[in-house]
Amino acid sequence: MTSPRRTLVHTELIPIRWGDMDAIGHVNNTVYFRYMEQARISWFDSLGVAFDPHGTGPVIVNASCTFLKELVYPGTVEVRMHAGKAGRSSFETWLELRPSYDAATVYAEGAAKVVWVDFAKGRSTALPERIRQIVEG
Repeated sequence: MTSPRRTLVHTELIPIRWGDMDAIGHVNNTVYFRYMEQARISWFDSLGVAFDPHGTGPVIVNASCTFLKELVYPGTVEVRMHAGKAGRSSFETWLELRPSYDAATVYAEGAAKVVWVDFAKGRSTALPERIRQIVEG
């Protein structure tokens, strides 16, 4: 089976904070989702996507993470975000997390499906053409 085509759309560097760790001494699993969220939000910000509850915009309908190795403080996490082929109102994203102290190794892999929503109507709407072009590379 072939893997879906992916376009690198954003790279984010995020400092690992002391408070990101749990009692076991590694970054808590919930924080990985925060790192991925920050990369997505920064990407949308760089595109000029305004979050207007009376307009249209992106929502995440599912998110996952596979934890491959434990991230620890100190360091910086590089989050690489890829996007896949766009549908009518949605597209898939994949994320890789790599620490500055071992940049050649992926420590976590995540995914999230983004759906464009008309907030006033409470339902999906067509992706803006500009977003579709960026996602599809």
